[in-house]
Amino acid sequence: MTVADAPVAHRPDAESQAWLAKLHAERPIRDAAICELHAILLHEARYEVRRRTAALSHPSGRDLDDLAVQAADDALVALLTKLDEFRGDARFITWAKRFAALEVPGKIRRRLGHTRETPNSDGWPAESAARNDPEQLLEASELARTVGRLIAQQLTAHQREVLLAMAIDEVPANRLAARLDSTPGALYKTLHDARAKLRESTPLA
Repeated sequence: MTVADAPVAHRPDAESQAWLAKLHAERPIRDAAICELHAILLHEARYEVRRRTAALSHPSGRDLDDLAVQAADDALVALLTKLDEFRGDARFITWAKRFAALEVPGKIRRRLGHTRETPNSDGWPAESAARNDPEQLLEASELARTVGRLIAQQLTAHQREVLLAMAIDEVPANRLAARLDSTPGALYKTLHDARAKLRESTPLA
């Protein structure tokens, strides 16, 4: 291969270089950049969730938003582990948004799989049935108790605190990080690990 045939290295644009500099900086600059990046990924994930579920009737927008939040959390964790792979072929934000876009389909597939069938105009079958079927309602209640027990038994104390604060009480990552003397990036990783452990342990049959 001649010199002319060698691949040309792309130098990241100024905005992309600024993002990389902030994400490699010390606290609190890095913390602020991570929070800003998470907000961008969440916006992209919400767009993808809306786009991919537009044809579905769903009674709870909160459920769909939870999918987007989980996708953004997992996308951020994946992105932060692959910062060194960014080569500048596209703008950093364009590259980052791809992580969120790639996470959303899997989250939707798992959510649809949990219902055992595709939603129709009557809404999510399992949830619609649960409102009218005492047996379905009992199963849902038992599942909720099981998840609660797993949270108490399977997660570490730190994972429980982060999961309950961020996923249930919706405490902002930067505020919780200050309270726990941690960083937003570390908290998102903890949240990612806690959710993965619960997914592995929760019976969904």
